[in-house]
Amino acid sequence: MGRIVLLALEEVMGRNGVNAVLNLARLQHLIENYPPNDFAKEFSFEELGQLLQALDEMYGPRGGRGLARRAGQACFKLGVTDFGPILGVADVIFRVLPLGMKLKVGFEILAQTLNKFTDQRVRLEEDAQYFHWIMDRCGTCWGRRSDSPCCHMAVGILEEGLYWISGGKSFYVEEVSCIAAGEPSCTILIGKRPLD
Repeated sequence: MGRIVLLALEEVMGRNGVNAVLNLARLQHLIENYPPNDFAKEFSFEELGQLLQALDEMYGPRGGRGLARRAGQACFKLGVTDFGPILGVADVIFRVLPLGMKLKVGFEILAQTLNKFTDQRVRLEEDAQYFHWIMDRCGTCWGRRSDSPCCHMAVGILEEGLYWISGGKSFYVEEVSCIAAGEPSCTILIGKRPLD
C-alpha cells in the first residue's frame, strides 16, 4: 500500500516534488526506494503521518490539503488497478446493482480491504442521509496534531471511489471529526445521493 501512496503523490507532484517532501519528512530512505508492490505492511502509519505533515509544511495547509486530496484520488485509481480484480469490484454483477446498493457494497469492500491489508481500522455506519466512514485507527493523521480535520488523502480516496462506482457523479464528502484534532475517531460523512 505504501508504494501506491508514493506513486500517487508522484503522479500529482512529480518525482522531484515527492523527493523534496520525503526529505522534509526525514524519510530519505524512501527516495528512489519505494516499498515493493505486495501486501507486506512495510510503510508504517508513522511514515505516512510524517509524509502528510511534511506536505502541509511545504505547501501550507490549503496547498497540502489540495495535494493530499488529489493524491488520494490517484491512490484509488492505482488501487483499483492493483486490487480490483482480486476483490471482484470489476465484476459485471457489481456494475448492474442499483446505485445505493453499489455504494454500500463498495464501501464495505474498501473497508475490508483496508482492514485486511493495512493497520487501519475502518467501520461503516449510516443514517437516512449519510454514510459514516469511521476510522478508529487512521494512518493519514497518525502522530499529527491539528486544529481541524486533516485526513485529506482519505477524503480523496473516497471521492474518487464514489466517482468510479457511480459512473462519474459527485457526492458530498466531508471529514467532520479527526483523531489529530482530539476526537476519538476520524469520521467522514458521505451523502447518499449525488450532488448533480
